[in-house]
Amino acid sequence: MKFFINNPKDILQEALQVSLLHQPLKRIKSDEVNVVIRSDWDKKKVSLISGGGSGHEPAHVGFVGKGLLTAAVCGEIFASPSVDAVLTAIISTTGESGCLLIIKNYTGDRLNFGLAAEQAKALGYQVEMVIVGDDIALGTSGKRRGLAGTILAHKIAGYYAEKGKSLIEIKQIVEEALNDTFTIGLSLTSCQKFDQQAPERLHEDQAELGLGIHGEPGIKTIPYSTADNLLKEAVDLLIPYLTTDSKYTLLLNNLGTVTSLELSVILNSLLHQKDLQPVVNHILGPHTFMTALNMKGISITLIKETPAVLEALAADSNSNWFQLQQIRKPDYMEVPDLPKIIQSKASSNAKNEIIIKEITALLIKSETELNAIDQLVGDGDAGSTFAIIGNQITRYAQQLPYDDIQALLATIGRLTARDAGGSSGVLLSIMFTKAAEAYSVNQNLGTALSAGLDQMMAYGGAKEGARTMIDALSPAFKAISDKKDLTQIADAARQGAESTKKITKTNFGRSSYLNEETLKNIVDPGAEIVARIFEQLALKTAK
Repeated sequence: MKFFINNPKDILQEALQVSLLHQPLKRIKSDEVNVVIRSDWDKKKVSLISGGGSGHEPAHVGFVGKGLLTAAVCGEIFASPSVDAVLTAIISTTGESGCLLIIKNYTGDRLNFGLAAEQAKALGYQVEMVIVGDDIALGTSGKRRGLAGTILAHKIAGYYAEKGKSLIEIKQIVEEALNDTFTIGLSLTSCQKFDQQAPERLHEDQAELGLGIHGEPGIKTIPYSTADNLLKEAVDLLIPYLTTDSKYTLLLNNLGTVTSLELSVILNSLLHQKDLQPVVNHILGPHTFMTALNMKGISITLIKETPAVLEALAADSNSNWFQLQQIRKPDYMEVPDLPKIIQSKASSNAKNEIIIKEITALLIKSETELNAIDQLVGDGDAGSTFAIIGNQITRYAQQLPYDDIQALLATIGRLTARDAGGSSGVLLSIMFTKAAEAYSVNQNLGTALSAGLDQMMAYGGAKEGARTMIDALSPAFKAISDKKDLTQIADAARQGAESTKKITKTNFGRSSYLNEETLKNIVDPGAEIVARIFEQLALKTAK
């Protein structure tokens, strides 16, 4: 597949530059912290911040403006923005009225935005968070992903923030609206990343229901048919969530490359679906609101019309992303001061320095292979995430407190939260930060790491047996606590990693969205790198 691109790594920066040309926006002056803010913002009202991975344009930068978002935080393609980026947006936009974070229900976004919120609260900011989970593909479980319903949350929150409502009032209004917001996706193709193209998942005679916006497979593959037949299958999944005595607004969203003519056919078909006719009262679109790169598909969102919702949706807003605008010169602001990464004096310990060097080198070296494994069960970026962590620690290698275990654990906790973006970085940050706290009380490394792992599980939700890196970390840390040698620790980690090949059903992580055949005999990439780390350390010791 061909694209109009230069270097895939420069796409986000090039796109953000263009967003400043035709919208009244300003950008934080940093290529590492990708934050775009309303040019007219003065911090008097509640700040509204959303964001996530890029590849969903015009979300999220396209919805920054009066009556909408205050700021958007942009991660790389399909990767959550870093904790630092979110914290930068909070500090840059939040006054006494506080800040509301509006995020989609993905692990990376929950963790990165959540950790940034906690750090901001520690600095004295008033921060609340709304998590959008409008996807009904997986039923009513906590795994409901955030899809195009997020755009409605932006509009509703933006309207009431502009009217001067308080942070708590806005959060309550948005959450009540989201409780009655339901979305289902329907597509004829998967999507292709610019630098990691995979074979097309769907055959010419297939369509897919309930897919995600990062290329995740849907819950159901159905025969390709007429628009009426395909849309009836989608509507049949939505109808059970609706109440017959209520009215709804229908939002029709283009996930990428559906033509305008096809969108007209789709909307016409939806409005003639007999089960929808009695309940649909207003429509939004068809339009491109939240995409999945070049996916040829659509999503259908229904939101119950309460007086508060209708008032917000009907109001004017500065949605300049689809209006003709005069070209503007880019506007910037300086990066605010953030807490220091290195907070302890550097110290020497040859053994610990070798361990850190071996681990970081392995994380960097394994990028391509781990990405290939993750391509089979995820979105193909696990290796890149771990490589970023390895490079980040390497960057500060000369400043680490190698002879102070507690300080070293705390420093690694801060380093893994910076720039890694994906959920793995934040989860490891939570683990090492808690381990540092536990080590200050009881100088047992295994016990401290196990305490950190417990905290990671509390935040992430997964436990041993859920097909994550925990399956290798847990037995390895237990072996450390039991004072086993490195060979035995490595064996425990490897057995844990190998066990993930047999785990084909789980309620947590990206694997929870995939069917059993897809997962069978494929090792979890996070567990694999953990096992490799301990095997490398055991091999180094043996020499």
